[in-house]
Amino acid sequence: MPDTPVIWKDEELSPIRDKVYQYVKQAIVQGIYKSGERIIERELADQLNVSRTPIREALFRLESQGFVKTLPRKGVVVSKLSPEEIIEIFTILAALESLAMKMAAQKAEPSHREELKVIIEEIDQALTKSNFDQVDWKFHFKINDVICRAAQSPRLTQMLDGLSDYIRAFVHLGYELPGRLRKAMDEHRDLAKAVYNGEGELAESLTKIHLENSKKAYMEALERE
Repeated sequence: MPDTPVIWKDEELSPIRDKVYQYVKQAIVQGIYKSGERIIERELADQLNVSRTPIREALFRLESQGFVKTLPRKGVVVSKLSPEEIIEIFTILAALESLAMKMAAQKAEPSHREELKVIIEEIDQALTKSNFDQVDWKFHFKINDVICRAAQSPRLTQMLDGLSDYIRAFVHLGYELPGRLRKAMDEHRDLAKAVYNGEGELAESLTKIHLENSKKAYMEALERE
């Protein structure tokens, strides 16, 4: 659980329930809350400097989306997916995300390509460092943001948003395998380069390879638990 009190800015106060929802959701997605970890309303309310009402509303919303679940005598805990569910989600995500990458490569405007160029340079710089434990998530979010805008398909973006957040919330385990985090960064860089160069077919293929590797890493790490 986060241990630093959150100070909400004035412009962030309305609606507070949405801010709380986004905060908790991102904490799950980024692995701050682990699968199976208990989320205590009182502690979270103190942490976020809010009443327990928006906390309950946020947790109810997250439960309806499958991020958390309520267990008897334990309360609210972060959901843990079965291997079958993980495989199903990766299969769906591979189909949608590879399509988005292909469309982005075909439709990207100069401004989108310039953003990707900057990301590629940042990844190259990060790969020269010995400690980049959380860096890959930053690039993952940045690339996905540019790709969704470059693909110019609001419906596809909407479908990807919930699904990609959902899978990211439960695949941190795969990054614990030796070498997987660096390999994922290499894969993200190659994906960004393919889209930047307008190589739609290559971007589509690399996306499927990346997600297959991510799925295998997660399943392997799951077996080690």
